[in-house]
Amino acid sequence: MKPFHHSATNPTTIAFVLMFTCLFFVTKTLANDFNLKAMQGLGDPKYHQLITKKPTQTYHLFVRLPSDYDIKAKYPVVYLLDGGLTFPLLASYYQYMEFTQEVPKLIIVGISYGTSDFKLGNNRSRDFTAKSKERSYWGGAGAFERVLSEQVIPLVESRYAADSTKRIIFGQSLGGQFVLYTAMTNPGLFAGYIASNPALHRNLDFFLQDLPEATKNSALPRLFVSDGSDDDPRFRVPALKWMAHWSKQTQLPWVLKTTILEGQSHMSAAPAAFRQGIKWILSAQ
Repeated sequence: MKPFHHSATNPTTIAFVLMFTCLFFVTKTLANDFNLKAMQGLGDPKYHQLITKKPTQTYHLFVRLPSDYDIKAKYPVVYLLDGGLTFPLLASYYQYMEFTQEVPKLIIVGISYGTSDFKLGNNRSRDFTAKSKERSYWGGAGAFERVLSEQVIPLVESRYAADSTKRIIFGQSLGGQFVLYTAMTNPGLFAGYIASNPALHRNLDFFLQDLPEATKNSALPRLFVSDGSDDDPRFRVPALKWMAHWSKQTQLPWVLKTTILEGQSHMSAAPAAFRQGIKWILSAQ
């Protein structure tokens, strides 16, 4: 008896090839037709592209609306820096918090660069930072703050049922630096600030300068600053110095709460900071 060969004309081979080809095209079609609604934790996000000239940048905005969204209502809005990473993480986490009624219904907005590569347009090191003698490309926080106040926030508040008196901003690491920058230079822009493991290791002196005077006859915004107990010392030491310095002051333009997140590292702390910060800020409103 001759040995069995899988030749190109062998019926078994032909059947296998046809089956594999069909499976490939079905899989490809499913991938191409993938709908974000299948990621129910993201809440069927809305998308907006924002192209700015100063700075020259394309920003991608993802908006998660609360369940039973009502255009006649007014919802607090949480703006997430580094939204390409924090939006899928924290917008999904928010669904748990809403389901267990830990927080009221919120609108979540992720602000993304669409890439993690600075060569392809991720300019967080420029946008989120005050000037530093160690990094020539740092120092764009003022321009990015104007992008938020003049373009991002008006876009969101003109298209969605957003409560302009209950804006909250969240930032992790360099994003946390930007949260502190805005809280210290334009405290009235947001009602709540959450800085998770703020990275102040190259320009701490800027963040120990004098603050603007608190606005009289108005509610002070709330500033939540957290530090992970297992954070890298190069980030942790400056953050703790900031906490110690401002915790001693009596005349502040915001109500300050600082906390240590036990067992959290630099990158693991975001969900815990988000949860505790949101609950504390909204508890007073």
